Amino acid sequence: MTHAAGPGPTAANAPGPGVARSAGVARGASGVAGVGIGWRPEIAGFVADLPGLRFVEVVAETLAPHTPLPDALAALTGRGVTVVPHGVKLSLGGAEPVDPARVAHLARVAELVGAPLVSEHIAFVRAGGVEAGHLLPLPRTREAVAAVVANVRRAQAELPVPLALEPIAALFDWPDDELDEADFLTEILDATGATLLLDVANVHANARNRGGGPLALLDRLPLDRVAYAHVAGGTEQGGFYHDTHTDPVPPAVLDLIAALCDRHRPPALLLERDGHWPPAPELRAELDAIAAISGYPAVT
Repeated sequence: MTHAAGPGPTAANAPGPGVARSAGVARGASGVAGVGIGWRPEIAGFVADLPGLRFVEVVAETLAPHTPLPDALAALTGRGVTVVPHGVKLSLGGAEPVDPARVAHLARVAELVGAPLVSEHIAFVRAGGVEAGHLLPLPRTREAVAAVVANVRRAQAELPVPLALEPIAALFDWPDDELDEADFLTEILDATGATLLLDVANVHANARNRGGGPLALLDRLPLDRVAYAHVAGGTEQGGFYHDTHTDPVPPAVLDLIAALCDRHRPPALLLERDGHWPPAPELRAELDAIAAISGYPAVT
């Protein structure tokens, strides 16, 4: 795919209106803390029974902002559990301007759940009117940086809360990359003032599939800007590591949580699981492992 030229390198590298270039994120400033889990209807009962739970994440596109929340999700908000809407369809990395209706939907969902922030991906999901159905990686070029920055700014102008950006897992690099992962992400964060949603499982997947050392990447990322972190499972297949969200969290990802926390512990970590739900004791064990490694209180 090709990306239309955005505002150009000079504009892309300038902070957005009212945003300090190197604004860091103090612990807890994101509004989420501790260990959380992705809320899905299939595990709503399990999530409801977690006594120490402080926050969940919900896929924003699964909620209708003009209708009441699902009862189980409303019950969580009623007991003070923070809900973070997580978008998957803004296509912030697309060549076209982000769809205002999709941004408005994300904004309304944020207001509906009283979210302190929302999150989306540094990826594109459509081009020329064609929906890919997947999060697709961008070439790490300054043209792509400009396209992302322009769309992030458009979204930020309409959102009622801060936006955290998540780098995705990919199986390949584009041949015309100009930047490495750390520089690509830092340029986007510097230009927009957005925070980082760091998916530890994606760091592992990208190191396995695209090369590079995961610890070296952690050393170069602006970890003080991490709003929260994702943790998920995956599997090896066909010589690649697939970030499935339907398999157990592997030991290598748990080790990366420890490495991340040794460098700069994020304010919160969230377990993602999107299918092949294991028995409740296995899910509790994964949450307990994340809590033990990070030093946050157990939620089970």
